[in-house]
Amino acid sequence: MNFPCSQSGRRRLARRVAAFMCCAAVIGVSGTGRAYQQYGVSVGRTVVKLKWNHMPVQYYVRNAGTGTVSAAQFQAAIDAAFATWHNIETAAVSAQDGGFVNSLPGNDDGLSVLGFLSRADEPDVLGETNWLIDDVTGEIVESDILFNTSGIAWSVSAGGETGRFDLQSIATHEIGHLFGLGHSALGETTQVTGGRRVDAKGSVMFPIAFSSGNTIDRKLQPDDIAGISDLYPADGFRANTGSVSGTVTKNGQGVFGAHVVAFNPTSGALVGNFTQDASGTFTISGLAPGPVIVRVEPVDDADLDSFFSDTSRVDINFRVTYYAQFAIVPAGGDSGQIRIQVTSK
Repeated sequence: MNFPCSQSGRRRLARRVAAFMCCAAVIGVSGTGRAYQQYGVSVGRTVVKLKWNHMPVQYYVRNAGTGTVSAAQFQAAIDAAFATWHNIETAAVSAQDGGFVNSLPGNDDGLSVLGFLSRADEPDVLGETNWLIDDVTGEIVESDILFNTSGIAWSVSAGGETGRFDLQSIATHEIGHLFGLGHSALGETTQVTGGRRVDAKGSVMFPIAFSSGNTIDRKLQPDDIAGISDLYPADGFRANTGSVSGTVTKNGQGVFGAHVVAFNPTSGALVGNFTQDASGTFTISGLAPGPVIVRVEPVDDADLDSFFSDTSRVDINFRVTYYAQFAIVPAGGDSGQIRIQVTSK
């Protein structure tokens, strides 16, 4: 599935993270990624991964704070969130703070700007990432991130503050989008009035944020690390990790939109992906060599449009199913096709 084409030569697209009791509509598509959800961009008749072609990414900070966070505190939190991503040893990503600017995030000005901005029309959206895409190459040429101040209180406190959302945590999620990552489905939620409450999650890139006061998402999890490393692999990453692949079927037909998770029983690491075609095929890469337990489940812990542009094709009418044996991940290779049959609920 690909982004819609544009005749302008460049196109702007957006991705959002919702507050803990909100499931805001998300614009975009599920991707063609191997580690988990990445984005595919149409360039002529081909599809390329949405990513930056040159590092470091130069970013700028809007010179404006809020009532609870100064501009200097905002910059420090943003720098710390970027450092979380470019300190990953298995990923060749880097970013550089270009300093303060007065530009607003969302302007097509050639600058990747992060800043506070009031979005009264979207009061339940904490942050939003926009990309400006080159239609000729498919590469990201600009990416802006806004942090909503409409009815939302922010904090930069090391331990978090009750009633205020942790800026560094939300920035870490949005910066994952800035680099080209989509949403992960590794999370558990409870339906409550007005949306869903997050009970637990195995990825910073889960589309719904923890409640205010929580700082857990300052730290990346194995799913996040596998995703960014697959998109921007450092030397040796491909040779030192492997993948598991296969198909998910029901009644002899491929299942589209199933969530497939590889669990490493030694380390406890979880890395997931989706079946992304009518044949029900999947690949999960960036895995440590050795045995993994493979679990297939319906996507029912967040809104489907957080992951897929065409939700009508997604099948959630099946039971959680495990592959009957360990799948063996070889270093620098693939498990070979495993086949998992699921049954209707």
